[in-house]
Amino acid sequence: MTGPELLLPGDPAPWFRQRSPTNPSFVFDSVAGRYVLLCFLGSAAETHGQAALATLRDLGDVLDDRHALAFVVSNDPRDESEGRITERVPGMRIFWDADLSVSRAYGVAAQAPGVPVRIQCRWVLLDPTLRVRAVVPFRPDRADLTEIMALMRALPPPEGHAGIEIPAPVLVLPQVFETDFCARLIALYDADGGEESGFMREIDGKTVPVHDHAHKRRRDCLVTDPDLIAQVQARFIRRVLPEIAKVHQFKVTRMERYLVGCYTAEDGGHFRAHRDNTTSGTAHRRFAVSVNLNDDFEGGEVSFPEYGPRGFKAPPGGAVVFSCSLLHAVSRVTAGRRYAFLPFLYDDAAAQVREQNNRFLDENVGTYRR
Repeated sequence: MTGPELLLPGDPAPWFRQRSPTNPSFVFDSVAGRYVLLCFLGSAAETHGQAALATLRDLGDVLDDRHALAFVVSNDPRDESEGRITERVPGMRIFWDADLSVSRAYGVAAQAPGVPVRIQCRWVLLDPTLRVRAVVPFRPDRADLTEIMALMRALPPPEGHAGIEIPAPVLVLPQVFETDFCARLIALYDADGGEESGFMREIDGKTVPVHDHAHKRRRDCLVTDPDLIAQVQARFIRRVLPEIAKVHQFKVTRMERYLVGCYTAEDGGHFRAHRDNTTSGTAHRRFAVSVNLNDDFEGGEVSFPEYGPRGFKAPPGGAVVFSCSLLHAVSRVTAGRRYAFLPFLYDDAAAQVREQNNRFLDENVGTYRR
C-alpha cells in the first residue's frame, strides 16, 4: 500500500468545506488568525480517541477561540448518531468527515485498490496563517498526548507566531480623494439613505445574496451618475493603479461596483472576518479597496486576522488596498458613522472568468457582460 502524501511543517494547509454539528458547509479558511489544532482521531470509539478528547478538555484554558481553537475530525458516522463527541464553544468543534474528504486532503486516509481505508490518526497544528506548524502522529504509548499538551501550552501569542511581527501585505495610500470629493460622496449617500447590504454565499452550487446581521451590518448607496463615475475612475487611474502595478506587477483594467457604504454606531455596523472571492460569482475579484471618506467615528477599522490584531484607519480620502484572498474584517463602529467608497478591481482575464461564471449566479444576482 502506498500511503498518502503527508503534510510537513511549513506547508500550506488545504482549505475545505465540511459538515459540522452547527453548519452543513463550514468554511474552514474563515478560522485563520489564531492557532488551529486538528485532531484526526478516526473514531471516538477507540480508546486513543477517547484519550485525545480528554486531552482537548484539559486544554480548555488554551483553546479559547482567541489564542487557539481545535477541531476534532471524525470519520465514524456513529460518533454523530450515538453522540460520542460534543462541541465545546469556545474552543473545540467537530467536522463529520465520513466521506473522508478532509482526511484525504491532509494525507490521513490511506487506501489501495481492494484494501479498506486506513486512517493514520494524528494531530496537525496550524499557525494563524493556516500553515502547518507541527504534525504529531498518534503513538501506541500515547506519548503524543503529552507532546501536544506541552506544545500547545508553549505557543507564543498568535501575532508573534513567526518570532517577529509580520505586517499585513496591504497598501495604504493617502490622498486618493480630495476633501471636497469625499464630502460630495457622503452627501450623495445621505440624500439616498442607502439600502441594507448583504454578502455572497455559495449555496447548492449557486452564488446567492444573503443577510445576517451577526456577520455584517452596513447600508450601501450605488453611484450611478456617469460623470461622477468618470471622476472616480480618473482618480483611481492616477493614484491607485500605478501603486498596484509597482508593488504587485498587476495591471488593473476594470472596476466592480461604484458604492458608498456606511457603518453606523446606531446599527452596530461591522463586518466579520471574510474573504471577497470565495464564491463562483466573486472569483474574478483581485483587489479590494476601502477609501475612507471621513474620520469622525470610532471603531470601524479594517483588520487582517492572519497577520495580527492591528486595525487600519486611513485618513479621509486615503485608501487601504489589499488582495481579495486575504481574510479581513471591519470592527464594530462604536461612535458616529464611517463612510467609505468600496470597489473591487480586476483585469481582462478575470472579466472572462466573471462572464463564464454567470451560470452560477442566483436569479437575484444580475448577470455580467463585458
